[in-house]
Amino acid sequence: MNKLAFCLLVAVVMSALHMVRVQHEARRLFAELDVAMAEERRLDSERARLEVQKRALATSLRVEEVAMQRLGMRLATPSITERVKLKAAPAAAQSGEAP
Repeated sequence: MNKLAFCLLVAVVMSALHMVRVQHEARRLFAELDVAMAEERRLDSERARLEVQKRALATSLRVEEVAMQRLGMRLATPSITERVKLKAAPAAAQSGEAP
């Protein structure tokens, strides 16, 4: 009977130690989850901010402004527009025949 009681005592102590370890692991994982969720919220708000910034930078007025300032482009007016006339292609080239 003494051996049985000792074995049961060892089993209870081992079970209690295992329970403590499992609870500690659960708390640690919950803390990691909380940190990951905070990071997710931060990244989500940053993504939303970047989407707004992207839409603002992609407007046609903004593109036109950058083209004028950085690239030196200007609006096309009839006074600066040049027309180019192409010569008529030979009849063989128009019909798709080989020369």
